[in-house]
Amino acid sequence: MFSKLAKAAGAAFAVALGAALLGTGAATAQAGPPVIGGGSGIVIDNAFECTVTTVGHDGAGRLVGLTAGHCGDAGATVSAEVDRGYGEIGRFAYSNHELDYAVIEFTPGRIIPVNRIGNVSITGVGGPAQFPTIVCKEGRTTGNTCGITWGDVFQTNTETWSQMCVVEGDSGAPVVVGSTLVGMVNAYLAVACFGPEVGTNMNSIMDDINARNGVGAGFHPI
Repeated sequence: MFSKLAKAAGAAFAVALGAALLGTGAATAQAGPPVIGGGSGIVIDNAFECTVTTVGHDGAGRLVGLTAGHCGDAGATVSAEVDRGYGEIGRFAYSNHELDYAVIEFTPGRIIPVNRIGNVSITGVGGPAQFPTIVCKEGRTTGNTCGITWGDVFQTNTETWSQMCVVEGDSGAPVVVGSTLVGMVNAYLAVACFGPEVGTNMNSIMDDINARNGVGAGFHPI
């Protein structure tokens, strides 16, 4: 049984406590635009918490980001978990539920984009990791975790499995080899943190974004 990882924000105290205990940054007000990059927590439609995969510019110069597609649909509003009171920072421009990724178009001036959050830096995009490569991720719930790559278990040509700890709220978290972004977190099998993680490969996501030739096409990370 696959479990998607968008987290409902209704249990506010549990969410805040879990974030504090795990060192992922419960929401606190800050001066100026929030800092957002791959690994940042976001709140969608004031209802669901997910993780940004990466932030960068598309071929048209728009400031965009990625997250998991099951986190919201086109038009969904996005705010920063670190400062929910700051208000809307962008909207979902497109959501693909088959590959389970979404493109966020950030409002100019509403975020400070970075290529490093926590222990993960993103300097480029690459192909999927292969067994037995160690991959790591930075999620808004469980922070930085690493594990062995099992590969494309079901021969989908779009997904890679790994043995990383992920739970609700980690949806969209960047999966990296070194500083190369190779995928995003989408789900786990059976048991949170213990069951294998499964995520969409970045090359599949980029191929689809570029083929649509809309917001996000020609993406390159900050």
